[in-house]
Amino acid sequence: MPNFLCSLFVVALVSVFFGGLGLLLILAWLLSGALVFHRPTESALARHLLRLRYPTPQEQARLERVWHEVTARAGIEGRAYELWVEDSDNLNAVAAAGHIVGVTRFAVEQLPNGELAAVLAHELGHHVGGHAWSSLLGYWYALPGRLAWRFLKAFSGVVFKVSRVFGCFGVVFVAMFFGFIALATVGTLYGLPLLILGVPYALAAVGRRSELRADEHAAALGFAPMLAAVLDKLHQQDQRRTAELTYRNGGVPVRESALSKLLSSHPDHYTRLHHLQPYLQPQR
Repeated sequence: MPNFLCSLFVVALVSVFFGGLGLLLILAWLLSGALVFHRPTESALARHLLRLRYPTPQEQARLERVWHEVTARAGIEGRAYELWVEDSDNLNAVAAAGHIVGVTRFAVEQLPNGELAAVLAHELGHHVGGHAWSSLLGYWYALPGRLAWRFLKAFSGVVFKVSRVFGCFGVVFVAMFFGFIALATVGTLYGLPLLILGVPYALAAVGRRSELRADEHAAALGFAPMLAAVLDKLHQQDQRRTAELTYRNGGVPVRESALSKLLSSHPDHYTRLHHLQPYLQPQR
């Protein structure tokens, strides 16, 4: 629902600039989202956007065996979903659109059955919670906001670089320029265009909450210890990637900015483990 409301806000805001055709634009944009529930469109998105493929017979046999255990615990018909594989040596998984669960080749080949089950249970949690299709709809509908944010970020970078050349006068000019834009939007559209810049941050916050909910779903099915082990492996994978970036940067650590953290779609490792603690406590 938060994704949908953000999406509707973005489309409605853009439609203002089309006058009488604005309503038709909103209707067309909303109808385009129905493709998320179209099975052939789902398959095309999985294949071309997410780079997934159908599993080999050996992969299918192992995935089906583990998937059956997960769906049996959840009381869900497993055949309602399709299992796909990504050719990657990293540990990852994805819940795509409404009926696709994808895991990497590494997960299929290297994870023990319990940990693979925890990964699949997490992705099933995204489907059960409606996160998969809502996030795709949110991404699709929020494209204008994302494009506006990227344009303003790039434009601001250029303006600040130019302002440095002129010293204090440049700083005053930048402040006056952005102040004029803010006043113009407040005077014409009550400042609503400025709110569009917050859409990517709102969607990222919703995404982080969805990840915690999917973790809770897997933990409630009895996979909390296995999921914690998977999260540790993901953390080690991130640490290796960070070490590699530091090496390429001449030994200088590459630190993530505060804005980048706000745009992250996943909570940090310690936050996810903290929310798993109630399920990892021994029952008395």
